Amino acid sequence: MQAPPFQQYRRHMKIGLLRLIDASIIIAATVVTFYFFNPLNLTANFELMDAIEIALIQWVALTLVAHWMRFYQIIWRYASLRDLGVLLVVVVASSFVLLGLEYALFDFAVERAVFLQTGLVLNGILFVRLLIRGRSLELKRENRSLGKRTLIIGAGASGQMITKELKQKKAHILNVVGLLDDFTELKGMMIHGVPVIGTIDQLECIIEEHKIEAVVLAIPSLAYPDRVALLNRIKQTKVEAHTLPMLVELASGKVSVNQMREVSIADLLGREPVELDITEIEKSVSQATVLVTGAGGSIGSEICRQLIKFKPAHLILLGHGENSIYLIRRELEAVTEGITLHSVIADVQDADRMMDVMARFKPDLVYHAAAHKHVPLMEDNPSEAVKNNIYGTRNVALAAEAAGVKRFVMISTDKAVNPSSVMGATKRIAEMAIQQIARNSETTFAVVRFGNVLGSRGSVIPLFKDQIAKGGPITVTDPKMTRYFMTIPEASRLVIQASVLAEGGEVFVLDMGEPVNITTLARNLIHLSGFTEQQIPIVYSGIRKGEKLYEELLATEEVHEERVFDKILVGKTRPFGSIDPYLRNIALTLDDEQALRTYLLEATNRTDMMPETIPPAIRIARE
Repeated sequence: MQAPPFQQYRRHMKIGLLRLIDASIIIAATVVTFYFFNPLNLTANFELMDAIEIALIQWVALTLVAHWMRFYQIIWRYASLRDLGVLLVVVVASSFVLLGLEYALFDFAVERAVFLQTGLVLNGILFVRLLIRGRSLELKRENRSLGKRTLIIGAGASGQMITKELKQKKAHILNVVGLLDDFTELKGMMIHGVPVIGTIDQLECIIEEHKIEAVVLAIPSLAYPDRVALLNRIKQTKVEAHTLPMLVELASGKVSVNQMREVSIADLLGREPVELDITEIEKSVSQATVLVTGAGGSIGSEICRQLIKFKPAHLILLGHGENSIYLIRRELEAVTEGITLHSVIADVQDADRMMDVMARFKPDLVYHAAAHKHVPLMEDNPSEAVKNNIYGTRNVALAAEAAGVKRFVMISTDKAVNPSSVMGATKRIAEMAIQQIARNSETTFAVVRFGNVLGSRGSVIPLFKDQIAKGGPITVTDPKMTRYFMTIPEASRLVIQASVLAEGGEVFVLDMGEPVNITTLARNLIHLSGFTEQQIPIVYSGIRKGEKLYEELLATEEVHEERVFDKILVGKTRPFGSIDPYLRNIALTLDDEQALRTYLLEATNRTDMMPETIPPAIRIARE
């Protein structure tokens, strides 16, 4: 981009002024040189015009060499040794030109005089450049007063590097006013123009005395317990605390204290993410009306991101939380063109509202991602799990069928297999509700079942990251705990792929490879974040209510070896008669949390799946 005319004018003026100053230096050097070799006969043997002619010859030579080496384009406030080398070459080359002309014109030359003049010219030009650099740094120092008054702990190599880096940054974020170091002999010394003002023991006093607003810890060799203790001392003073690893971001003011580098989810997966062939999806999605429930959640929002690639005519974002729906709509509006977005705030537990929404938009495809998924929370709130996961799913499915929706896909979980939790049990009964509706419906219904999603809200990764950021420890329930994992894009692609493959009533499962040990996952995250297990220990807290040591994607009798698509299996779920007896028994225990919890687990773990008799939990609830 070309600079504005005024800036170009100023630049040319500066270069022209430097050329005149250099010419004056050359003239002065020539006069001093002649006087040095003829101190007694200056007026008799020397004329001013001779000096100007000689100086003019050298100045022309210097100008030509300087143009070739772009000498006048050097910004001296950022000058390096290489730029000093350019200065040396320009001056020496111009002197050789002068020497050559003297030999050509007079058959002799006074080499000593040329040598002296070269030294004078070199030192004169260098002196002017150093004055320019010094003035620039002084102005910069004055501007830096706008930044936060910053104290650096550690005057070693790292502290010196940070001091220099922060002083050279253009963004006036941190104004370094002093350094602390336990090496007392450094006190009073200057490092890149910044004084060493005390020792680490004086930290609190110096922060108060010098009105410090930010502290940078620059001692990478400090033992981890001492490091944490020092950071806690800084924290108690109510000033910002920064550490060495984020140097570049810190200097530009982009981040605050954060010692972790961003960890790639693919790094933690232990395998290559599955890339599904979704070319066939375009035929179903393009110019269609698509509705996504739970559109503000981790999975629902990613489904929306994947769907817009295939240009549906309308995309309905349905969710209960207004803020999450607002955020995903704002994100999609920035990247979509020609797609009409609709925001619908609604609760899937409201059957009439679901009927109204389906009747209004008449979607071609429905992706049902709305659900309560947090295992321990649902153990404490089983009735809410039932209302949202079972009744809500059934409400959306029946409304979709009534509106003539072509395809409906429900998102389920591996916790629905031999469930040990309320959440898993409710998802299994929701699967059964979908399968029953699919038996006699014009709408094609299907279920997609997958494991834990890395990086989603409620997954272990955000929890582990937060624990590492706080200095540990990482809490794992059991050293033998394993889980199947997939990335959010993998999960969303599987759901979309299933909507194309479904013929009615299937439970689709992604071949997720081998399950991942949670302890191994925690170790990988620690190491990828730049720590050791001595610095961030792992502690075991014990299995929580509703958890299993391992999860299954399909029960033993549900396994179907044949793949309908690369990496996708279709499960043979346990047969059942009708969902209605389950719903009646659930209604009887809905107000008794313990009875409800017991019934859900008993009902979904029965091998015959035929609740002909009244379970003990129901009898207790009736009494």
